[in-house]
Amino acid sequence: MVTRAQQIGVVIGLAFVTVLTTLRASDPPLLRLARDLTFDQYQRLVPRTFENQPVRVIDIDEASLREFGQWPWPRNRIAALVDRLSDLGAAAIAFDILFAEPDRLSPRSVVRDVIGIDPSLLGKLPDNDEIFSQSLSGRPVVLGFGLSNEGNYLPPVKAGFAYTGETPFGAPPAIKAATPLQPQLETNAAGLGHISLNPGASSAVVRAVPLFLSDGKQLYPNLALEALRVAQGASTYVLDAAPHTPNTLTRVKIGNFVVPVTAAGELWLYVSRDTAERYISASKILATEGASADERAAIEGSIVFVGTSASGLQDVRTTALDENVPGVSIHAQIVEQILSGRFLSRPDWADGLEILSIAVLGSLLVIVTTFVNPAAALACGLLITFFALVASWVAFLYGGLLFDPLAPIVSGSITHFAATAFRFLVTDRERRDVRRAFGHYLSPSLLHRIEHTPNALRLGGDERELTVMFVDVRNFTQISEEMSPSAVVAFLNTLLDALSHHVIANEGTLDKFIGDSIMAFWNAPVDVSDHAGKAVLAALGMRETLARLNGDDAFGFGDARRVGIGIGIHRGLACVGNMGAETRFNYTAVGDAVNIAARIESACKDVNFDILVSEPTADLLPDCALLEAGALTLKGKSMRTKLFAVVGDERVARSAGFVELQATHRQLVNALRTRSASSRKLISAAKLKAQAAATGLLQDFYSHISRRGGHFVDEAAEDKAADI
Repeated sequence: MVTRAQQIGVVIGLAFVTVLTTLRASDPPLLRLARDLTFDQYQRLVPRTFENQPVRVIDIDEASLREFGQWPWPRNRIAALVDRLSDLGAAAIAFDILFAEPDRLSPRSVVRDVIGIDPSLLGKLPDNDEIFSQSLSGRPVVLGFGLSNEGNYLPPVKAGFAYTGETPFGAPPAIKAATPLQPQLETNAAGLGHISLNPGASSAVVRAVPLFLSDGKQLYPNLALEALRVAQGASTYVLDAAPHTPNTLTRVKIGNFVVPVTAAGELWLYVSRDTAERYISASKILATEGASADERAAIEGSIVFVGTSASGLQDVRTTALDENVPGVSIHAQIVEQILSGRFLSRPDWADGLEILSIAVLGSLLVIVTTFVNPAAALACGLLITFFALVASWVAFLYGGLLFDPLAPIVSGSITHFAATAFRFLVTDRERRDVRRAFGHYLSPSLLHRIEHTPNALRLGGDERELTVMFVDVRNFTQISEEMSPSAVVAFLNTLLDALSHHVIANEGTLDKFIGDSIMAFWNAPVDVSDHAGKAVLAALGMRETLARLNGDDAFGFGDARRVGIGIGIHRGLACVGNMGAETRFNYTAVGDAVNIAARIESACKDVNFDILVSEPTADLLPDCALLEAGALTLKGKSMRTKLFAVVGDERVARSAGFVELQATHRQLVNALRTRSASSRKLISAAKLKAQAAATGLLQDFYSHISRRGGHFVDEAAEDKAADI
């Protein structure tokens, strides 16, 4: 009986759960920060492994500044860098550098400001911007642009866009204006991309990068994305938008690569450790003697990003690994991540799942704490904590999915503490009163039993009559040798799923799948009337289903191969129940009946027929179409076991064709047992009648009898002949 104190405890506990659920739904900054730090920690535990991808950073480092002077360099030197990289075979050259103003170091710009210089001389002087522009022409160069709060300049877009679903233009972060590019550079560049890594983010850590910006009418790609497009020679971005949900992105396709993104078109960064292998000093590329063989090999066919790691230029960002790296390296890591195919994603339904988990698990803790005991609630809470941590970690490790374990853990802890405190103060006071009242009359052990209801599972089983079935795929070893592992799994899933439905439909129990085999039994855990007949009906259904699957070429083998199965069925006593250990067990059947069923299935190959039943099983099938298949010595058995081939159900058994076939078959069995010379003639007659009765599956059966009729020779007669 539920006491009033327990009712109050449940109400108060559920109120706590409601408050915590609402708090999580509002997602305040503190919770977001805790979630981000958790995901950062996951990356620190298992960072993305640096692989030798065709991506390099041409670093304007301290050595380059010592060699060629302070930044900015004259653009004729930048043009020389483009020439060198292009000659070395770079697939794309992307500049994480802004070229917004004219080159003030250009000879023409310098002389223009000198008083008294003849204006006609200006046209004869070189212009570094023109030199740089000419070096871009016809080459796979991508220039970067930044965001601006002034003006209304927006760069041209060099690529086309196609999208599925609803309009995606409201999904990415907004761009109002950009830093202008020099017109001739803008025209000759093969691609233009924004270099903003985390616009509008409150944190200095770069965790997700917008792959596009939008002005509401046009999308502007990220520098890394544009470099990947140019390197492939692709002309169009294909965006998958969520159906029936405007302004929501799911994936982006660039050439041969598909990138999962957040609803706002952001890529979750899965970063690797910063390593010197990613960088090549610009001074080595511009060296008079040219690049070394290793540097040539690293650049040829690679996407190269030109940027700076020099501390004085202050292009430094923080990654989830708590490393301060040059901003250009993050662009490079974006492309590395896409090429490696290792992505992180936080599904759109993750927030809903986390909110629901707080509500459901919190309510569970309230109920357990109130109606069971705080120790059980603590165990439940620890289990929830463990499960949340493990599930979140496994999702990250194997699926790249980001689920927050902290929100349900913290909420569950608060809920458990509140419910436990209430119970200790109010609910357990009643139990202490009961203990004090009855402690004078009952022993402590009996009182403990009154307070706690025992609940345990018992290992062991019951002996009962079962009908056991084994199903096995014929020539599975040969089939699997000709297929890839994934194709073998797909084949087995298709076949076993289709066959197992007949066990369930005929009130059977699926015991287990053993590789390419099925074990099932009838008459447990509950009584099943006519369990032998229902097992045979399941086998006949499997035969029809397999014929349909072969006819429809469901396995993709064509006409070259037909999949076959063998089915063995036996009725007998077996022990059925929970088998195993106290902490892990299965409900299964064991015993001689199970072994005989397995041996009968193996005998299908010896008899050349797909469904065989034992004599004890056949005795319970008077209305089925059965033919004696002889007596075989099964493995592990000293005596022969008489087997019967299952031709069909009651409808087949009543057909005139089968009645005639059955009579001929009996004559054939008698002839074989007496070694009569008429057996050959009777085999031919049985084949003709089987064909007339539209039971073509018996042709191989009788052909096998023609070759090996010894299965029908009387065992006692053989033993007598041996004695003589």
